[in-house]
Amino acid sequence: MTRPEPLPPGATIGILGGGQLGRMSAMAAARLGYRAHVYAPDADSPGMQVAAARTVAPYEDVAALHRFAAEVDVVTFEFENVPAATLAALEGRVPCRPGLGVLAIGQDRVREKRFLAEAGVPVAPWAEVRSEAELRDAVARIGLPAVLKTTRMGYDGRGQAVLRTPDDIAPAYARLEPKPLILEAFVPFAGEVSAIAARGADGSVAVYDAVENHHRHHILDLSFAPARVPDATAAAARENVRRVAESLDLVGIVALEMFLLADGTLLGNEIAPRPHNSGHWTMDACLCGQFEQHVRAVVGLPLGPATRHADSVMRNLVGPEGLAAWPEMVAAPQVVAHWYGKEEARAGRKLGHANLLLSLGKISSVEKDWRPVGW
Repeated sequence: MTRPEPLPPGATIGILGGGQLGRMSAMAAARLGYRAHVYAPDADSPGMQVAAARTVAPYEDVAALHRFAAEVDVVTFEFENVPAATLAALEGRVPCRPGLGVLAIGQDRVREKRFLAEAGVPVAPWAEVRSEAELRDAVARIGLPAVLKTTRMGYDGRGQAVLRTPDDIAPAYARLEPKPLILEAFVPFAGEVSAIAARGADGSVAVYDAVENHHRHHILDLSFAPARVPDATAAAARENVRRVAESLDLVGIVALEMFLLADGTLLGNEIAPRPHNSGHWTMDACLCGQFEQHVRAVVGLPLGPATRHADSVMRNLVGPEGLAAWPEMVAAPQVVAHWYGKEEARAGRKLGHANLLLSLGKISSVEKDWRPVGW
């Protein structure tokens, strides 16, 4: 594929969404000489605080979207729950990277499962559920326990229920919205592994090392880079995310979360076609972090190296506990701390993250539940 002419320094990247991922993307863009214009409903969102230009408007405001399109040179998004109609209103007026097709897969779990299977990534048994009767039929085929999820809008453990007995079926189906739903076999996984790939406008692909993730209260707590898994498992994770990036015909960055089974095999779980929480370690432990890589792809620059120059542990700083830990994170040696600019330290809210940098090879000696002093 011929490399397209990249946007020149001074061009403007439009970012749909004003959260911390948009913030860090805007900061990476500025370092490369690009302006970021953030479009979001909240005037004081983290991305708005560092943007060169801002549009504060609902995602459904077509007139505002058209004005936004006229003021930017390319559009990307920082979370996959941007309404599809929002991107549809922009496509044809300005290049959108990734495009509407990628967004549609990333925000619908049924389309996501079908896509993963077509891309050659193994997944657990699943079934689309449009009625309680269909749910009962699916449970009879898949068995219990199983996990019932919304097909849209779920993240950090939201929008799902574990079905353990037949008595759980009716209340879970009634509670979960919006419908339709998806039933997935309960996977007796030993852990979670994720991997991130960038794909440039010229079709080139850069893949980061797979990482090992640990959660607290359904929210990512720690990521260990590289993952402490057999070499074959790490290679499979990288190959899986490469397949995803290429099959999506992606221009941008994509994360793939995978269940790690006891025998070292992997099952694809979820796709995120944008920078991902489990990739924050790359900001400080790689020559080119995920946010810079995303910007490079979106503006048509050559991708940077995904080479890791240090082992790393990333910790999310969440809620009041994260706020209390911030002074120690800033003072700790070998730690690079990042704050997102959120005013309220609500329980479960991601306020920042900290990357501990270790010498290459040192991650293998770290205990599985290890936490540095103050963590």
